[in-house]
Amino acid sequence: MLSYTPTPVQEIRDETLHRAGVRLLVKREDLNHPLVSGNKWWKLLYNLKEARRLGKPTLLTFGGAYSNHIYATAAAARELGFGSVGIIRGEATQPLNATLQFAQQQGMRLQYISREDYRQKDSVAFQERLYRQYGDVYIIPEGGTNALAVQGCMEFARVLREISFDCVCLAVGTGGTMAGLIDGLDADKRILGVSVLKGDFLEAEVKRLITGSVADNWSVLTDYHHGGYARATPALLAFMRDMERDHDLPLDQVYTAKLMWAVLREAAKGAFERGTTVLAIHTGGLQGRLSESLLRPFGA
Repeated sequence: MLSYTPTPVQEIRDETLHRAGVRLLVKREDLNHPLVSGNKWWKLLYNLKEARRLGKPTLLTFGGAYSNHIYATAAAARELGFGSVGIIRGEATQPLNATLQFAQQQGMRLQYISREDYRQKDSVAFQERLYRQYGDVYIIPEGGTNALAVQGCMEFARVLREISFDCVCLAVGTGGTMAGLIDGLDADKRILGVSVLKGDFLEAEVKRLITGSVADNWSVLTDYHHGGYARATPALLAFMRDMERDHDLPLDQVYTAKLMWAVLREAAKGAFERGTTVLAIHTGGLQGRLSESLLRPFGA
């Protein structure tokens, strides 16, 4: 299966954290694999094993034009000898952005569908059409989130048990990683999700995905999306540059910058008790920085 490199824990020392009496650690899961990085490695782990067990020749999945999951699935398929198909929300635009260009280079067939059709992607009728069109494919949901993804993230939670912390924070897009951590960590650990999407629906989605835990030790923050999915404000981009310059911590504008922004502002507001150790999960996705509009600010 996919190779995995054990990842370090990096401490962030900042005046805001010092005043708040909070210690901040970052689990650098962006370093676990050169292409299938961060939480995507864990979410794909058991899906890839199941596809292999069933003898499926091709992986088919869904995502937007900047999807980390599309990028990771294409790379995993190439490494393990699967074919791959990406059903992409929206119209094709040329030239392809860095994410879709990479996916195509890995051999992924890209099919663009309207947003209206995309909303039907989980229906039986829509998926039957996909089977007729692409044959004996193994379908992975948007973002890789299903029961097998939650199982993989529960395994990641067991890795985190080796670290001493009080609260774990992570960016949330579809809820699978957070559900796995809730199921896999002890109830005395606080789990704080930072939604990268507009709206307050993710808490209900996480509840749906949780398999065994009844703990109430978790919550989702919904005020740090900076305009919505794959959107970024000038302030957020400046924050990314500052974090890389001051702390040697590369972030992406879709997920991890919003996470770190939220953690520091929550600390400044006194949301964490003094003496709290916060563990932030770096979920990868750094290839998202390669979009043309971000190349110049990051010195590329």
